[in-house]
Amino acid sequence: MVGARLAREKRNHLTGLLAAHFTRREPVQQAGKYIDGLMSDLPDKNCWSLAQHAGDASPGKMRRLLERAAWDQGAAMRTVRDFAVEHLAGSDGLTVLVLDESGQVKQGERTAGVKPQYAGCAGRVTNAINFVNATYSTARGHALTGSRLWVPEQHLTGPATRDMMGIPGHLQPATKPQLGAQMLAEKLDAGIEVPWAAADEVYGQDPGLRELCEERGAGYMPGVACSFRVTLPSGARMRADQALKKVPRRAWTITSCGAGSKGDRRYAYAWIAARDRRRHLLIRRNLHDPARTGYFWCFVPEGRPVSLPILAKVCGRRWTVEEDHEFGKDQFGYDHAQVRLYTPVMRHLTLVMAALAICAVTAADLRATSPAPPAPTRAGQQPPHDPGLIPFTVPEVKRLYMLFNQALHSIAHGLRWSRWRRRHQARARWYHHRARLRGLETFP
Repeated sequence: MVGARLAREKRNHLTGLLAAHFTRREPVQQAGKYIDGLMSDLPDKNCWSLAQHAGDASPGKMRRLLERAAWDQGAAMRTVRDFAVEHLAGSDGLTVLVLDESGQVKQGERTAGVKPQYAGCAGRVTNAINFVNATYSTARGHALTGSRLWVPEQHLTGPATRDMMGIPGHLQPATKPQLGAQMLAEKLDAGIEVPWAAADEVYGQDPGLRELCEERGAGYMPGVACSFRVTLPSGARMRADQALKKVPRRAWTITSCGAGSKGDRRYAYAWIAARDRRRHLLIRRNLHDPARTGYFWCFVPEGRPVSLPILAKVCGRRWTVEEDHEFGKDQFGYDHAQVRLYTPVMRHLTLVMAALAICAVTAADLRATSPAPPAPTRAGQQPPHDPGLIPFTVPEVKRLYMLFNQALHSIAHGLRWSRWRRRHQARARWYHHRARLRGLETFP
């Protein structure tokens, strides 16, 4: 129950910090109930279900919290950011701010930001809204620390449309990379150290984001398209995929970009210098499918040590924002809010970020006292009789927190299930690690 109590302490601490952005006590208490509901096992986390979970007589209080209560959503999101940064900050110099977008499928034409657009959750163009999110990722853990709703320009041009969707008057048209740059600049202005920024090709093709990093002394490593043009030390200018053809076999290095649930995530990397000695083209190749190749444009600020393992680890941190999106949607109701106006949409997202941050910070603290069990060291090794327990994860912390809020007679049963799940996952982890080792033996 140490983990459950620690999660409760983190929850109380964060809600206490958020109270400064409310004008009355009642909405603060309601926000705490909202966060508790997001950390529950409710299948649908909307105002109706959250109100019932909280013991309210009707959804009115939850609706008021999102729609009409007086509180500063922007300042609240910054408080969640500062809470996560304070507890997750690392000292290894490999802190990465990862930018990416996540979508929600919506019906109708009245929701702020909605239009036919590509949504990753659907895998196609559909009627949806998209958020640009920023994950703060360190060796201790990661959590969402910023978000911007992308609003199409046509929603910002007419006063009637703005009023219908509740879009604030100060909001101006911005591309997704520009929204990402805004969140990066906001963190740097707040004195938060961001040694590295990472993103996918959408952001890698934007010169404004790269220029901001260079001006503020942040390294970057966004993905770029195969058509991205690189100037080599010889002065020759060519596409990234053309540079790939010039890489000799001996130049490839197999190294890990970080630990995953199934073992070290190993790839083959080639590191190509550009004419500017602070810039490099990193090429990543899948060990089992060499045709799956990724290109990354790297900038290393003056005075910053750089090596291939460092670049590989920074590159590997990009997956953490995808995990935060997965946790947000599967565990905390990221895409469950049934609201349309701009402010309620952003308020729901802020409270989701708070719930995720509480569990991420708690899991980070618990992992420091419960290291991972030993992994296999050779492909044919047999697993031990007792594989141990995997470290605490964000979903497991959420389950323990739910136990803390349930009746006492269910705690023992829930704890037995918690140990069973962790032991089962540890055994699966063992076999995944061994399968990865066997795969490496067959790599040419």
